[in-house]
Amino acid sequence: MTHPADISPDDPLAWLSAELVDLARANLLRSPMEVTSRQGTSIGVRDRDGVEHRWVNFCSNNYLNLAGDPRIARAACEAIEQWGFGSGASRLISGTTSLHRQAERKLAEFLGTDDAVLLGTGYQTNVAAVTALAGEGDTVLLDKLDHASLIDAARQCGARIRVYPHGDVDRLAELLGREQATARRIFVVTDSLFSMDGDFAPLVEIVGLKRRHRFTLVVDEAHAIGIFGPRGRGIAELLGVSEGVDVIVGTASKALGGVGGFIAGKRVLIDALRNLARPFIFSTAPPAAAAAAVIAALRIVREEPERRERLLALCASLRQKLRAAQLISNSEFPIPNSQILPIVYGTEERALAAQRILLEHAQFAVAIRPPTVPRGTARIRISLMCDHTEADLDRLTEALLDAQSRLA
Repeated sequence: MTHPADISPDDPLAWLSAELVDLARANLLRSPMEVTSRQGTSIGVRDRDGVEHRWVNFCSNNYLNLAGDPRIARAACEAIEQWGFGSGASRLISGTTSLHRQAERKLAEFLGTDDAVLLGTGYQTNVAAVTALAGEGDTVLLDKLDHASLIDAARQCGARIRVYPHGDVDRLAELLGREQATARRIFVVTDSLFSMDGDFAPLVEIVGLKRRHRFTLVVDEAHAIGIFGPRGRGIAELLGVSEGVDVIVGTASKALGGVGGFIAGKRVLIDALRNLARPFIFSTAPPAAAAAAVIAALRIVREEPERRERLLALCASLRQKLRAAQLISNSEFPIPNSQILPIVYGTEERALAAQRILLEHAQFAVAIRPPTVPRGTARIRISLMCDHTEADLDRLTEALLDAQSRLA
């Protein structure tokens, strides 16, 4: 750790070099590789030595393979032709175009809510939802594995924070009982599909706690919208508890293949967010083209349910292949059948070695290391797209077997 004495009077940022050296020694230094093609099941990548490769992409959140879909690109281009690119101002000044409002109405219709509000990014959206609703005198209860944006939002809002062990409904109920007497308001905030483990929040049980405790339930459906449930509304719809969710948070940057985030719910919630959510009030509006892309993506999700059906069939197939290869045990990942599947290697060094071996097989799946995941759980996070093939899964399984053999 750097101390004030380490700061040079001549170069106030010199200490950062030491920080970077420490990260490198701990196998935690990151540097993005440059993608040279449109997003899809295989992509062009220029490595750190400047060499270009074509790799099968198993590390994207582009679950329905819409990020490169020409229909969405065309909708965005047509919006740019009409509206230009920049929005010019924040949403409450002159940055709200009719496309923004159309996208919000389409999102609300898709999710079965009164209204929705569109923001620039998913991270910004989570910060907006939590900091606008919770504050001093309130309590925010977080699942230990909630996304960093939810944790940061809880820290910013000024409320009392309590964290319960991942998925532990009994501990959550205990905390609710303790906080009920003193908290002005209580918010339970959870991902629905956890992005690094691929498992579901116990939403049935959490909603069931509302019979005994008063709280507002905020659910981040970022990795589930477009994929789960009869209409693709997410895990709450899949589990039949949508009515128990008070605040739905989601993103257009994953299954919807675009950019931006949104909050959906009752009209009073959305009206309040437009007036209280600082990331909404003080940020320049996302381009109208981003809203047009959302509208196009929602149409595809609604009209082509076979995309999510195909994706979930591939998820089941990959788990079967990995069990048959003894890469995961029969007790691992029985539920859910999600598009995210981690192979945990433990140390950062082992996860990076596995990544290198996979790249030798032209399989692009990167090592996920702290602080993204807890220390000691570094992993390869495999994420599937609906247009991967069985042959892709076979080659991935072979590459993982090679990594297992060489790292034994």
